[in-house]
Amino acid sequence: MNRFLKLLACLLSIVFGLNAQTNKTAFNKPPDWSKSAIWYQVFVERFSNGDPSNDPKPENVNVPALKEFVPKDWTTTTWTSNWYKKDAWAENAGLSIDADLQARKYGGDLQGLINKLDYLQDLGVNALFINPLNDAPSMHKYDARNYHHIDVNFGPDPVGDKQIIASENPTDPATWKWTAADKLFLKLVQDVHKRGMKIIIDYSWNHTGTSFWAWQDILKNQEKSLYKDWYDIQSFDDTATVENEFSYKGWLGIKSLPELKKVNITTDRVVGHPYEGDINEAAKAHIFAVTKRWLAPDGDNTKGIDGYRLDVADQIGMGFWRDFRKQVRSVQPNAYLIGEIWWEQWPDKMMNPAPYTQGDIFDAVMYYQAYRPARYFFAKNDYGTDARVFKDSLMLQWNRVPPANRYAMMNVSSSHDAPRLLTDFNNPNKYKFQANPKENIGYRTDRPGQETYKRVRLYLVHLFTTVGAPQIYNGEEMGMWGADDPFNRKPMMWKGMKFDPETTNPFQAGEKWYDTVTFNEEQFEWYKKLIKIRKDNPVLVNGDIHFEITDGKKLVYKRFDALNEIKVIFNLETDTRQFIINDHYNYLDLLTGKTIQSTNILLPSLSAVILKRIK
Repeated sequence: MNRFLKLLACLLSIVFGLNAQTNKTAFNKPPDWSKSAIWYQVFVERFSNGDPSNDPKPENVNVPALKEFVPKDWTTTTWTSNWYKKDAWAENAGLSIDADLQARKYGGDLQGLINKLDYLQDLGVNALFINPLNDAPSMHKYDARNYHHIDVNFGPDPVGDKQIIASENPTDPATWKWTAADKLFLKLVQDVHKRGMKIIIDYSWNHTGTSFWAWQDILKNQEKSLYKDWYDIQSFDDTATVENEFSYKGWLGIKSLPELKKVNITTDRVVGHPYEGDINEAAKAHIFAVTKRWLAPDGDNTKGIDGYRLDVADQIGMGFWRDFRKQVRSVQPNAYLIGEIWWEQWPDKMMNPAPYTQGDIFDAVMYYQAYRPARYFFAKNDYGTDARVFKDSLMLQWNRVPPANRYAMMNVSSSHDAPRLLTDFNNPNKYKFQANPKENIGYRTDRPGQETYKRVRLYLVHLFTTVGAPQIYNGEEMGMWGADDPFNRKPMMWKGMKFDPETTNPFQAGEKWYDTVTFNEEQFEWYKKLIKIRKDNPVLVNGDIHFEITDGKKLVYKRFDALNEIKVIFNLETDTRQFIINDHYNYLDLLTGKTIQSTNILLPSLSAVILKRIK
């Protein structure tokens, strides 16, 4: 009997194994899993410090932020300290709060993320989007010193990892080794997959940092460097003169981020517009080798990541991205590729994602394009729109892209590059324009009031019932607030931690105030409830959408398929309003568990229901 069971198990494994191998996503389509994703974005340095022994030392600080000066008494910042209190080392050095905020490290690491997987799974998350992990000196990690390794301070042995990296030939993947940080990351990937979750990581192939190994060789050898053609260099230093004539292009003029050289450009290159072009061939080969390394460690794509988020993607030519998709899908056929395709002309016009979502480049973009009109409808602001304008704005965005990509979009609300959701809703200004207290003396950075919380929760009802995959920036579910970068990068306010009160920001004069910083259980439970509703009702993932009422601040739409229907009703008017539902079905309100029998529904101001038709 045992032999029979073993034989049966073997045959089943072969059958299901073959099915798994043949169940490959069509090259021009997003992977099916992407539309069911509940995305959670992790900014690792500020997420959780699971291993204080690997905390950064002064030599790991982002030197450009300190203008080439690293104080000897520099230390990591206490996790629970007042965000606006200047660090002692910065005070002693006479540095500004700006320099302090940019040069801070809190010690977040991969072990901290691994330790919190139970928390994320309890929340209902099933897909992780991790901001850059590549080895880099800054807190944001877009200034890579190594693409092919995880940051040494995210792993358990920074000193040993540096020695391993130094022993390699970075241009020869055959010499690449696995550092302790790399191995811990692969363990994270394994743990995530065991939980039935997906994981993608963030890269910028547009530029590196000045500590990147190829750039360091250029600084040393100038025009004799083997990597001189990797970057956009205008002139090398003439050793016969006293002056240093070395000149190069940095991304957006930022010299700490030297830009990789663009080649084979055949159309006009205009910021905010797609263009035909590529990257230097040798640099491209290195990027492709790195790409394969994380998709299929040691050649095994079952142990690798599930895709990439690509930073400032519009800065790179379309030819590169077409080849990049071919490389990625040849290694991992079910990989998901998402590009940051954002501003055509900041702060008024966003890019059209259509050129990037036709099946040959990305599966999706970070869909700020759908968030901005939602913000203008749900929040109280100077650009408020009514339901009809909101609907028309969404239809414009959705109709630009093929249906499969529409459902695969990552519906971003806030991120490391935008104000936190509560603070964004708490300010009346134009989206992303002067969204910080340094540029806008009237910008509110305090804990929002109850109306703002109500409006955010109504928006979240929309986020989890609309077309596309919802995204949560780490900490939103805790009730965190914060202005645009760097104020959106505060350390996570974990339950059980006792934080110092947050004081008035130092950029604005006037009456001082203090806010208690603590985990918001009510906000967490609201996110958890909405996630469960979406996951329990596949029609919210796969179903069509139809707008039934778009009248003033009254909005009704339904998600439906051949068997199921869910109506979502919002009242953002200033008083109670009546909604007439012209059918004779009974409905269950998924938010309260109550049965709705009447066809005339009265909703109080700033409230919503999610009604599921009872069969």
